[in-house]
Amino acid sequence: MNDDKAKHLSGAEFWTDQTHGLCEPHGSPSLAASAERSSKHNRQIAAEIPYFESWREQANAIKRYALMNLDKLLVEFERNMAAKGAEVLWAADAEEANRHVLRIAREHQVRSVVKSKSMVTEEMELNHVLEQEGIRPIETDLGEYIVQLAGQRPVHIVTPALHMSAEDVGKLFAEKLGEPFSAEHQRLTDIARRHLREEYLRAGMGVSGCNFAVADTGTMVVVENEGNAGLSTSVPPVHVALMGVEKVIPSIRHLPVFLNLLARSGTGQKLTTYTHLIHGPLPGKKLYVIIIDNGRTNILKDPAAWQSLFCIRCGACLNACPVYRRTGGWAYGWVYPGPIGAIITPHYLGFERAGELPFASSLCGACGEVCPVKIDIPHQLVHLRHRAVNEPSPMRSPLERLMWRSWAWMMKGPRRYALTMWAVKIGIRMAKFLPWHPGKLGAWTRGRELPQPPAAGSFRGWWRKKNK
Repeated sequence: MNDDKAKHLSGAEFWTDQTHGLCEPHGSPSLAASAERSSKHNRQIAAEIPYFESWREQANAIKRYALMNLDKLLVEFERNMAAKGAEVLWAADAEEANRHVLRIAREHQVRSVVKSKSMVTEEMELNHVLEQEGIRPIETDLGEYIVQLAGQRPVHIVTPALHMSAEDVGKLFAEKLGEPFSAEHQRLTDIARRHLREEYLRAGMGVSGCNFAVADTGTMVVVENEGNAGLSTSVPPVHVALMGVEKVIPSIRHLPVFLNLLARSGTGQKLTTYTHLIHGPLPGKKLYVIIIDNGRTNILKDPAAWQSLFCIRCGACLNACPVYRRTGGWAYGWVYPGPIGAIITPHYLGFERAGELPFASSLCGACGEVCPVKIDIPHQLVHLRHRAVNEPSPMRSPLERLMWRSWAWMMKGPRRYALTMWAVKIGIRMAKFLPWHPGKLGAWTRGRELPQPPAAGSFRGWWRKKNK
């Protein structure tokens, strides 16, 4: 990845370019309305199921066991999947995973690739890598197909084109596909389906993600609503599946609880339209499974953060997050937006590049309340904030560190606190006489005014008088 691209993907983009979205409307109106509507709908469905909390507890326990026994379960999954004729490969990072994919494409003389929705391929920037080698990638998920045509990145984990209205899509199809303009949903879906069907038949390779990898049966599970993943994995002669190491679960017996939670938390359905259980390659075809780390073991090393690997990519925390609704997914600067992105991206990219993301939260706790696997996202954000301000980072100047250390010293004693508050009152009264306006402090004062000292005195003074 070149330096310009790395800079673009840095979480610092949120802080420097998008902070105005925290105090003024900036994100797409369609995104904000759709996210809020989805969150309310999903909460209502969960509230109607008396054993929904029991499902959450079970899923949390299963994920905890799986990650505590990750090495054994991954080896078991590899052994069982390889026994069925699949070739299982390992990749330490995105670069190695891309090398595997390119080698497979060259061996099978692939010129075009159909891709079902996969967040791991977004991490790898696989489309960009394939294009550089003269291989044409085609996204087949409707939302991914739309943002690919628009030359954009997804704004949401589950619904990549959440920020676009039907009118926006109609104009895009007219411009890019030469189709008559329409804002009717069924008509737009039919247009996309007609164009994509030809791509399935021409493609030399299909690429998919993996929602769950079942260790005891050697089974990959892919869930979807449109049928594009089924076609991408079965029509081309070669299927390459990419999965993060955290996708493994111990047994096929554990799968139903995750399917129940994923559908209801992601789209509000009882069950997704298609649930594909891939036990091995189809007759006469090739199956490659690439198991990817790409920073996940960095999360495992942090005892206070490893539970973020429980995530099943339902997107519920994004829909519930007031910051995400206001700023949109692009403001987070990398693949994973919203609260889950704020806690996993610093581990993937490093705190020097994404250490600001945990601060992109109001800590309202809504994300933790809706997480189907009970990840304690708010406390994870606080933990990462602590790490971000205590670990060396070029994003934090010596002056800022001195400021926060001084603030911490002043808050540690009643006399220090009283002296500080006295100085603050004087400073606020004198601010109007200063040659610079307080608004020049940027994100500290943008969208809010400096509070004025109460005329009746401080609470501490009132309390002393009352006790006398």
